[in-house]
Amino acid sequence: MPASPTAPRPNAVVAVLALAGIVVSLMQTLVIPIVPELPKLLDAPASDAAWAVTATLLAAAVATPVVGRLGDMVGKRRMLLLSLVLLIAGSAVCGLSDTLVPMVVGRALQGLSAAVIPLGISIMRDELPAERLAGATALMSASLGVGGALGLPAAALIADNLDWHMLFWLSGALGAVALVLVLALVPESAVRTGGRFDVPGGIGMAAGLVCLLLAISKGADWGWTGGTTLGLFAAAVVILLVWGRWELRSPQPLVDLRTTARRQVLFTNLASIAIGFSMFAMSLVLPQLLQLPEATGYGLGRSLLTAGLVMAPSGLVMMAFAPVSAKVSKAKGPKVTLMTGALIVAAGYGLNIVLMAEVWQLVLASCVISAGIGFTYGAMPALIMGAVPASETAAANSLNTLMRSIGTSLASALAGVVLAQMTISLGGFALPAENAFKVVMGIGAGAALLAFLLASFIPRHRPGAGSAARPAPAAGNGAKAASVH
Repeated sequence: MPASPTAPRPNAVVAVLALAGIVVSLMQTLVIPIVPELPKLLDAPASDAAWAVTATLLAAAVATPVVGRLGDMVGKRRMLLLSLVLLIAGSAVCGLSDTLVPMVVGRALQGLSAAVIPLGISIMRDELPAERLAGATALMSASLGVGGALGLPAAALIADNLDWHMLFWLSGALGAVALVLVLALVPESAVRTGGRFDVPGGIGMAAGLVCLLLAISKGADWGWTGGTTLGLFAAAVVILLVWGRWELRSPQPLVDLRTTARRQVLFTNLASIAIGFSMFAMSLVLPQLLQLPEATGYGLGRSLLTAGLVMAPSGLVMMAFAPVSAKVSKAKGPKVTLMTGALIVAAGYGLNIVLMAEVWQLVLASCVISAGIGFTYGAMPALIMGAVPASETAAANSLNTLMRSIGTSLASALAGVVLAQMTISLGGFALPAENAFKVVMGIGAGAALLAFLLASFIPRHRPGAGSAARPAPAAGNGAKAASVH
């Protein structure tokens, strides 16, 4: 990789890394408008075309902890650049695809870029002044939601007016811009662990996660009590137990389970699963409510583009509340910020249950939920980095990101079951009933309250301690850097 800049400029570093995070989250959203059309566009059965989405989920789950660990070992900027290259390559493959196999390959390559956000947060810890760290990491963490919210209307506009391949060429172009800016403006951290990569640990974690997430994401299609689904769940349990035993005995594990078991890290990660569930429940419910026919009595009969525009303000709210989250964390500690955000999310879902008859009501509810998500997403990296050594931040942040992804996968599966089981008939078609949406919103509120409860077990954090401290620059090779804790 080319030599990195020697004099980091905090404002430029924050802006470029946040842009990279938004680009990656945009990639995940851009395909949503064409999902119903994929079977026709790719000349494939609907069950096979769905792999264009599933492949991204599985690749992201595997890549996030692996790339995070490699970032700690060989350089976070280096792995960030590699992730962006994979995003560009995957976008180009999808942009040239007219059949299923290359599309799935391209989407898998795009999924391998998912570690950009935790890598960016870790670079910020290494390079930014202490007084800038909390706000910058909150913004970087919120970029996941920002890109997702802004990507939907942009994707709908492109899908309605241009060739669908342009969605992927846009993703590739934005990835190229981010790549150039990272090369020019983001420095490489000298804080590294060195050592040898845990290949058996990587294979074991990948196999366990693929089995688990494949069962969750395809269980509705295959049947939750079917042999394939139950077999995958059983395989996931066995593989992850064996993997955990290996990691505890390995001198250089992929995931330091002893660090992960620390109370602050453990309960932050558990709360992250619940928060990831809550965030994605909103993304599943509101667009459907907006697009269902008015004849249902509760659908608003709007277009996909309108639905995207209604969701867009939520991303801006999430970004706006990132610095507020940082200020609360500085004054009261990130535990308080996480708990406050969880309560705001729960309140937003409660508001949504009683206010869902007008477009402005859905905008209001989504903005309240997103404000809470902005609080929680800003607090989680601070809690993680306040409890792990500086040389392990990329791996620890990547694991936290993975926990959120598991939460979103669980939300997708559970919401899918509820919406499929609670239906009404309209014109001979089964559509989700109004109470089905209310049940999903109630579950979303319950998940947020669970996150609040889990966060209450996090040790009390002294404001200004832990994550606010900027690690000292490494004074030599990787071995010396690893000792700067």
